[in-house]
Amino acid sequence: MKIRFQADADLNLAIVTGVLRREPTIDFLTSNLSNLSGLSDIEVLKFAANEGRVLVSHDQRTMPKYFSEFIVEQTSSGVIIVLQSLPISQVINNLIEIWERLEAEDWINRIAYLPLLVQH
Repeated sequence: MKIRFQADADLNLAIVTGVLRREPTIDFLTSNLSNLSGLSDIEVLKFAANEGRVLVSHDQRTMPKYFSEFIVEQTSSGVIIVLQSLPISQVINNLIEIWERLEAEDWINRIAYLPLLVQH
């Protein structure tokens, strides 16, 4: 099954826009479309898991901690933490490469940080 992405409220919207501009068939929802603004990290993780979406976030401070707690109780569709220091073009390329090469099942209860080197 193809990966479906969910941006959280702190993800730079230019990343979502750039991914969809380059590959319009990717299913990538913004936090506004999903009404995630103001929700706690646990609530965002729960929403993404219930929707079967890999959460994409810049929040490397608290999201990994809450992800670790979340997967003790529930199954996660996965989390990708995007370092804010990465150029947007690199993030777009990495997310498209992940979408092209990996399946949703590869992300179950997995957290990863971009840049991610995908095995060829």
